[in-house]
Amino acid sequence: MRLNSPQINIITKACMKASKPLIRDFGEIENLQVSSKGPGDFVTSADKRTEKIIIAELQKAHPDYGIVTEESGIINKTNTNNKWIIDPIDGTTNFLNGIPQFAISIGYEEENEIKCGVIFDPIKNEMFCAEKGNGAYLNNSRIRVSNKKKLKDALLVTGGPRNSSKIKEKIFSEFINVSNNILSPVRKFGSAALDVAYVSCGRFDGYWQRELNYWDIAAGIIILKEAGGFIDFFEMDNKAPLKRNILASNSNIHDELRDLILKKNIE
Repeated sequence: MRLNSPQINIITKACMKASKPLIRDFGEIENLQVSSKGPGDFVTSADKRTEKIIIAELQKAHPDYGIVTEESGIINKTNTNNKWIIDPIDGTTNFLNGIPQFAISIGYEEENEIKCGVIFDPIKNEMFCAEKGNGAYLNNSRIRVSNKKKLKDALLVTGGPRNSSKIKEKIFSEFINVSNNILSPVRKFGSAALDVAYVSCGRFDGYWQRELNYWDIAAGIIILKEAGGFIDFFEMDNKAPLKRNILASNSNIHDELRDLILKKNIE
């Protein structure tokens, strides 16, 4: 990996240390203790242990930094200028069912701007990372978004609504509208962090999803931007600052895809 800043090194070390027991847990998935965290959303002992390891490593380097994380919420609220944004296992449902499509996602935010981030897929040993002004990388190789020109030829990915969602009909309507205007079926992989990472390296041409949490895509924001992509947080709810509706794509298809997604709301 060519990025070598202190923050990237700290995040990378935390990811590597947390990934070892995570890989072991994935190999023994049937032995995990699972507790319900809400309708359609589960947390495992692996989730909690991974987060604990990551937080310990980050706090060892910067004990005064704030932390926003999926399991523990906000830690050290007094420091609002420097924050780690953590999702210990993005794609928990995949993990629980033995599907090797999940990742550790850590972003570093300084004065309300993501400065660097890492998304690490421990099963495939793929580390996506980026730092503001220094580009985006997959392991040791520089990455860029695709150059697909026409939306109808694009390969897109999305995520479906949670069972608790109150806007399922809107989400399904958007899915149908987009699907009817492209040639390839829309994919759904179950990990927002990896979906954004895959757009960043050109595997997908675009991704959209409503009702994401900030920790799902914090690291992906900087990786996509540094890979030359466009990111759009549409229809933001100011009352829910940690929630996001996201559109991520290359510049060629961005506006047309956004219009398709929002078509039902323009009428």
